[in-house]
Amino acid sequence: MDRDSIRIHSAAWIVPVGSAAIKNGAVVVAGGTILAVGELPRVQQQYPQVPVTEHGQAVLTPALVNAHIHLELSHLTALADAPLDTTFTGWISRLLLLRDRLGATGEEAEQAARRTAEQQYRTGVGVLADIGNTAMGRTLSATFPGRLLPFVEYLGLAERTLAKNEQRLAREDDSAFCSGHAPYSTHPRLLRRLKERARALGHIFPIHTAEPAAEGEMIREGKGEMVEFIRQRGFWDNSFVPRGSGGTIHYFRDLDLLDSRTLCIHAIHVSAEEIRMMAGEGVKVCLCPGSNQFLRTGTAPVRAYLDHGMLPALGTDSLASNPQLSLWREMRLLAEAQPTVAAAEIFRMATLGGAAALGMENRLGTLAAGKEADLLAVPLPMEMKNDEQVYRFLVEDGGRTEPERIKN
Repeated sequence: MDRDSIRIHSAAWIVPVGSAAIKNGAVVVAGGTILAVGELPRVQQQYPQVPVTEHGQAVLTPALVNAHIHLELSHLTALADAPLDTTFTGWISRLLLLRDRLGATGEEAEQAARRTAEQQYRTGVGVLADIGNTAMGRTLSATFPGRLLPFVEYLGLAERTLAKNEQRLAREDDSAFCSGHAPYSTHPRLLRRLKERARALGHIFPIHTAEPAAEGEMIREGKGEMVEFIRQRGFWDNSFVPRGSGGTIHYFRDLDLLDSRTLCIHAIHVSAEEIRMMAGEGVKVCLCPGSNQFLRTGTAPVRAYLDHGMLPALGTDSLASNPQLSLWREMRLLAEAQPTVAAAEIFRMATLGGAAALGMENRLGTLAAGKEADLLAVPLPMEMKNDEQVYRFLVEDGGRTEPERIKN
């Protein structure tokens, strides 16, 4: 390796995430790859005469991973401008009406999506898992400076939509990531087909899971707010068969959807038995505290997930259900709602948790030799006495100033 290409980045603190925080630390980078992480004097002994870029009173961390976003809804900000005064299905109705009025595509929608993607990168996000019904995400993935994974979302609960959706799925290129929207909006046979395809191609399978409580009532009893909403829209044809007991995760198990590459988004209304089931199958979870707070759908059982050895990812969801798309804010909201969860665990969710949820933990999410160099230098307002102070600052105040990006 050409030693002229090697750089040492030093700072008051290094947070590798996968190992203990390092005071007066350094990260050695060359050609977009991390060569070493450690205390600055030891690193300089290992790499003598290599230039050092000093970041001073800052903490170096991995870039953040936003494991759930809907970029194509970025022009629907009017929906989250004021506190919600309706039900979950009432919000869906407003979303559909506004999208019909403004258009799902077009210059305004595309510019708004681009601005959101740019804002995410500026504020420290290196990976976006984008869910959409249009080609917007695929278009933006070509220019996003980090990684943008565009998932094509399939909907259609009625039996009459099944054949058309299956034919469309058969035409998808193998490079396309495909997902089901939710159990209340996607036919069970289509969900099974989507998962079979993802499993065969080694793709991640994200799906909205147990977000509104009404979803469970539909799955168990075939009635309630969600069923009435679907019936009013003309898509309830009585082809859906209620389980009689259990919840969304039981339903997913019956459809053979659960494995280590299934990513359950939200996952709020799940039982202790279902959490054990998820942990046993290696299922991943993505929490969206900001969206859940706005839509008043509840609070995810974060402590239970952690106690079962599951490290959730974090996502922002969309500007249609969240007034501010900031992964830093998601960390802050989670800390406020879950005071028993340590700041270090929450920061792990925003980095390693997201990377693992998207199958990228071998390349991203931590600072370690051999990993890709995608680092943030987050300014510290004062000298930090210990790592607990550093983590608390990152979670509670880390997004107040845009971090510096370090690629080499």
